[in-house]
Amino acid sequence: MLAAALALGSLAGATLATPFFSPVDAMNLFSRNAQISSGCSTSGPASCHNTTKETNLCCFESPGGLLLQTQFWDTDPSTGPSDSWTIHGLWPDNCDGTFSENCDASRDYTNIAGLLTAQGAADTLSFMQEYWVDINGQNEQFWEHEWSTHGTCYSTLKTSCLPSGSAKGAEAVSFFNTVVALFKTLPTYDWLSSAGITPSSSKTYTLSQITSAVQSAHGFIPALNCDSSTTISQISYYFNLKGSLLDGTFVPIDTPEKGTCASSGLKYIPKSGSGSSSPTTSAGGSSPSGTGGLPSKAHLQASTTGALLTAGTWSTQTPATYTISGSPSGFTLSTSKGKCAVSSGTLACGSSVSTASTFTAVTSGSQLLLAFQGSTAWTSDSTPSGTDQETVFTGTGHSVDYTIAIVST
Repeated sequence: MLAAALALGSLAGATLATPFFSPVDAMNLFSRNAQISSGCSTSGPASCHNTTKETNLCCFESPGGLLLQTQFWDTDPSTGPSDSWTIHGLWPDNCDGTFSENCDASRDYTNIAGLLTAQGAADTLSFMQEYWVDINGQNEQFWEHEWSTHGTCYSTLKTSCLPSGSAKGAEAVSFFNTVVALFKTLPTYDWLSSAGITPSSSKTYTLSQITSAVQSAHGFIPALNCDSSTTISQISYYFNLKGSLLDGTFVPIDTPEKGTCASSGLKYIPKSGSGSSSPTTSAGGSSPSGTGGLPSKAHLQASTTGALLTAGTWSTQTPATYTISGSPSGFTLSTSKGKCAVSSGTLACGSSVSTASTFTAVTSGSQLLLAFQGSTAWTSDSTPSGTDQETVFTGTGHSVDYTIAIVST
């Protein structure tokens, strides 16, 4: 059973006697946060439990001192490994259950993948690409949303709370490191499976069976949400915080509110796709075939219509065959025209490309999606027809947004 206070910030020197936690992975993650020390004590009251007014909100989370680590169980379409729940976020609700959102537009950072990579958190990004995934394949936009909507509302993550000389966006990097490390201590799938509760197309469960199984392993009662009151879709674990989100102590508590699930007849529907190779590590997304699940030859098909041609343009004409060299966590592309690269946000392939860009593959349901710098979002000025060819850009800044599937030939 989990100890009443889970000190994530000090895991590097501790070994927890729990069946669900991987100390090595968490140490690696929190060593990065240790580079940005809050200087805060964790001996004071937990958030929402102070008896006098706290004035140093860099070391006391307020007003959002009721923290929810939320996880998805997505099946239509499926996201993430078939044997793991996925991350939704870490939200700072107020102590009375109300909440604020979008608290600082000046810190609505974009290109989260680039931010993590630049500040030494590539392992966190790799994990996120498999376990923090958007149902529509828009991972980058999902991460940006979770940071801007919820991350900017933490009082302990304000830039004025950071050490002098901290890199721009360092508080966001710490936020994502913390969410990933906390998620790894909450293996919902494994806890349920150990209690004999596994996804089934025919079997149903009671709410008490689900919450009791989690409580037996975690020590505290979560909130369970369902679509249409009976299809399990999300679970929330509640915490208070001692000290700063940068390096403080998470104190688990029982859920203060009931979820949306009925008391019985709950469906825990199986996901499609493959399971994870390890519950606490990631190689940048699992894939259905080829080297590391990646085909060596493929068409790049747009989610709306058409596919990519040899120059890297989007068209409804006969698709080009792309040569893929590498693994899902990092590979290059080339066509008969030459290497492929993204330059100034534009994809192009040809003899003028001297250095190929590195791409990654992200599983979304049964599809393997092309990603650049952690994002599976691609965009063009219009949808092609006939012999038209549209330039392919990264992100969502143009008129038509889509994803690109890697389809083995």
